[in-house]
Amino acid sequence: MTDTAVQTAPGREGRMTYGLFAVAIFTSAALVFAVQPMVAKLVLPQLGGSPSVWNTSMVFFQAALLAGYGYAHGLQRIGSIRLQVAVHLALLAAAALFLPLHVSGLFGDPDPAAPIGWLLATLALSVGAPFAVLSATAPLLQAWFARVRAGTPEGRNPYVLYAASNLGSFLALLAYPLLIEPLATLGGQRAGWSAGYGVFILMVAGLAFVVWRTRGLAQEPPRLATSPALSWRDRGILVLLAAAPSSLMLGVTTHLSTDVASAPFLWVAPLALYLLTFVIAFQTRPAIPIWATLLLQAALASACVMLVAFRTGFWPMLFAVHLATFFFTALMCHQLLAERRPAPDRLTEFYLLMSLGGVIGGAFTALLAPVIFKMVWEYPLVLVLVGLARPPLTRPVQRNEIILFVAALLVAAIPPLLSAVFRANWDLAWAFNRVLPWGMQQLAIVILGVSAICAFLLRDRGPAFVIILAAMALSSHYIARGYDARFTDRSFFGVMKVAETTDPRLGGPVHVLMHGTTLHGAQARDPARACQPTLYYAPSTPLGQAALSLRDRPGAVIGVVGQGSGALAAYKRASDSLTFFEIDPMVDRMSRDPRWFTFISTCADGPIRTVLGDARLTLGKEARGTYDLLVIDAFSSDAVPTHLLTREAVGLYLSLLKPDGVVVLHLSNRNLEITLPAQAAAQALGVPALHQVYVEDPDAPEMAEASTEALILSPTEAGLARFRADGRWNQLQETQVRPWTDDYVNLIGSLWRHLTQ
Repeated sequence: MTDTAVQTAPGREGRMTYGLFAVAIFTSAALVFAVQPMVAKLVLPQLGGSPSVWNTSMVFFQAALLAGYGYAHGLQRIGSIRLQVAVHLALLAAAALFLPLHVSGLFGDPDPAAPIGWLLATLALSVGAPFAVLSATAPLLQAWFARVRAGTPEGRNPYVLYAASNLGSFLALLAYPLLIEPLATLGGQRAGWSAGYGVFILMVAGLAFVVWRTRGLAQEPPRLATSPALSWRDRGILVLLAAAPSSLMLGVTTHLSTDVASAPFLWVAPLALYLLTFVIAFQTRPAIPIWATLLLQAALASACVMLVAFRTGFWPMLFAVHLATFFFTALMCHQLLAERRPAPDRLTEFYLLMSLGGVIGGAFTALLAPVIFKMVWEYPLVLVLVGLARPPLTRPVQRNEIILFVAALLVAAIPPLLSAVFRANWDLAWAFNRVLPWGMQQLAIVILGVSAICAFLLRDRGPAFVIILAAMALSSHYIARGYDARFTDRSFFGVMKVAETTDPRLGGPVHVLMHGTTLHGAQARDPARACQPTLYYAPSTPLGQAALSLRDRPGAVIGVVGQGSGALAAYKRASDSLTFFEIDPMVDRMSRDPRWFTFISTCADGPIRTVLGDARLTLGKEARGTYDLLVIDAFSSDAVPTHLLTREAVGLYLSLLKPDGVVVLHLSNRNLEITLPAQAAAQALGVPALHQVYVEDPDAPEMAEASTEALILSPTEAGLARFRADGRWNQLQETQVRPWTDDYVNLIGSLWRHLTQ
């Protein structure tokens, strides 16, 4: 077939061919990206709900995407499109043998000390084959389209179909948290996706049949003319431009999900925006021109770097700033990437290099950075360094630019200097706050705003722009560090920090255990007060009340999910048995180290057992009917493990109790309303429950106690009798909220109730 023959083909046939390819690519992309949050959610219960589950899963998916793109690139060595189609259909059919979707149990339960290898291997065995073959479809079909429509305007720019691919991905990701997750069970989702996969195989077969029957295309399309090979420099630039947005996507996901919940509705937002930038960048006429992208990226990056260390405040505003900055930074990189796209004959190589960059960026953030950095530095680091990708000015540096640069650095140094002065002189700090009643963080933001303006004005001087942003990031992190850190360590489950503050009414120094912005325990260092349980575990709180209620039971058996600083160990008597169920080995080490906390090593009367692993897995191995008290203290942490609050989970807790035993669900949470799903689970199980919201005493020492919300349940009314007699516990009105189950969780509803209550 000649190019002339193709050019004279009727316009209707050309439009039909384009439409068929676009629909097939759209469908494959929708399947590829709908499965990602679905599968990550399937494995989440075995790894405690950590945000790192999603990031590690994303690295796997990026690696599988790279494998798919590598296969698509290698398949181009076969000259016949007919043979390529036959091979691809055969592999699609073979991969269907791994359906329906499920989490393979071949590798057993994960080792909490080294879960990454288990997660990657389990994903590879569970979903690797269908995902990799599906992911190859987009570049394959674009390459086929370029040959089928060779010589036509659309054939010379098959990259436009990449917008259809990313549009399918984008819509699938939006549909998951908004429609699929709230409306369908996990079983229904798995079945629906498997059915969609089967339909797609039929679609590819039908596409091949229609294309070959199309008038003027009865013969094998010609090979495309060979263009000059890409230089290694060009390849390196393409890889780096793809790596930066991939790294930032996982970085911003961790940053945002750490303070709310490890859940698909948060995971998909950065990924959806990431895909939307591809849609815009690869349009024939981008909806956002590159000059506007560069302008907005500079302004947002300057503001975001200034705020990145501050995680408290009005979180919807912080979400908006971080997501907008990520969107325009990713769009900038992808538009610069699109400007460098090669001729159609090198299309699959281009996508292979892009995919390689995605794997490198994702692996840096999810796998390498936690080993290199004790703190989460990878997100601000890449956010700063990506400024070097901005197109530079060619004119000589001006005197006013040098002045702006020096002024920005000097201003950025002011907040740390002020903080050091105030820490050394509390009287001066008190006097300053009376004149200007701002906290140090608010004052730092105002001051750093000047540096941010200077950075924006120097946005086209890449090195200067990056240096100013780096100075702002260091300054803000110094201010936001809060308490004086004594020890910091990092694991798969997050960054844990032991810090020291001063509470004179608790005898002076107090050690606090922090994960993100959440306090997981505090202990006075004064020996006279060291064994006094504090914060959520103080005797006055619901958790403390439950522990004290066992005083009339010799030999009480107590289980606690979530070890923290080990404060509940202070209630243990010699005759009692106490077991902590903790997923993070690092937490166990820190709480048992007498340099930091002594609740377990000194205050507890007798040995304390710790069982490592996800609580659903480890509690399932405990003897039924043996516990007097179970405390489920996993929901006030930064990421909410929803699988510990389902009807099945609550049923497991109740089965472990003695007939008059109780389980206390600690439901304090800053961002989600989780009391009603817990109450709904109790209703569904037909067991009695009482509720309490304890408000901390404003006259108590700062670290002595904390406001606490809890729900207490028992298999029998006898178990709750002593608590019904206590006026602090109340009966809740029956709720119409649907209980969460292992097959259904609606975090969007939980977030909405929190925002509107």
